[in-house]
Amino acid sequence: QVQLVESGGGLVQPGGSLRLSCAASGSIFSINAMGWYRQAPGKERELVATTTSDGTTNCADSVKGRFTISRDNTKNTVYLQMNSLKPEDTAVYYCNVVLRRRSYTVAVDYWGKGTLVTVSS
Repeated sequence: QVQLVESGGGLVQPGGSLRLSCAASGSIFSINAMGWYRQAPGKERELVATTTSDGTTNCADSVKGRFTISRDNTKNTVYLQMNSLKPEDTAVYYCNVVLRRRSYTVAVDYWGKGTLVTVSS
């Protein structure tokens, strides 16, 4: 089994900051990629930022310059530092991890349960 535990969501005023964390645990052989997606009310889930095992990162244009994704491979944890938050950043943020449970298995996507970020005055 694999578990993803997210933390760090909450209510913040416009212009404020939050830091999300997602720790993966359980039967893990290797992690290919880790990232964050979000889904606002009435909208489809969208990519926020991802990072691969070689350190390559990718961010949505809407968050570039404001959000930073980082990863601690020793803890199988991915972080999302969110600065200069805007009301349109309000959404449920989901952690995504692409990993292999055994050396002989293919990589599979795992999703966290989501953490709510609300940006409002």
